[in-house]
Amino acid sequence: MSDTMPGETGAPPGAGDPVGSDAGAVDAGARLAACLRSCARGDSDSFAALYDACSARAYGLAVRVVRDRAQAEEVTQEAFLEVWRTAARFDPERGSALSWVMTIVHRKAVDRVRSAEAASRRDVTYHQRNQQVEHDTTAEAAHASLEAHRVRGALEALTPVQRQAVELAYLGGYTHTEVAGLLDLPLGTAKTRIRDGLIRLRDALGVTR
Repeated sequence: MSDTMPGETGAPPGAGDPVGSDAGAVDAGARLAACLRSCARGDSDSFAALYDACSARAYGLAVRVVRDRAQAEEVTQEAFLEVWRTAARFDPERGSALSWVMTIVHRKAVDRVRSAEAASRRDVTYHQRNQQVEHDTTAEAAHASLEAHRVRGALEALTPVQRQAVELAYLGGYTHTEVAGLLDLPLGTAKTRIRDGLIRLRDALGVTR
């Protein structure tokens, strides 16, 4: 499969109807799944249809995570390029086509944020090494770094579906209803995933009630 994303125009992602009305949600989900299967066979027209259907929602998610519209456009393009390259990996038994696409978008957006944070940490480290730093400031920074490491490790202990829901709700800033919409889940299921994920996260961090 080509590395060039078919149908790419360079315009901001956009205007397509994400999935359709509630009445047609099942049919829309089936159409998106069919588009992904066709993308896996190299069908650029199906990819264009998938992009039109999902790009607005994907871009909205990217904006919420990276907090920058220009970077969100880049993240969305990168995510759809990965969708095109890896469409054969989509498994309808593990979730909807929309959820699969949005998971890729969210991962790309989080990677972009982490990359920016890493660059910022490198800058801070450079300045710290080139000037005298008070001992208590150094200790405070070390403690914060340790806590961040513990949280990342605890997140890795969650199941993929729990981690995805928790990251959307508490890193992406989405409400439970928005998380349900982004993951194409009933609201009750989304709430359960978030609750169970938080319980496991609390236990992994050794936090008492």
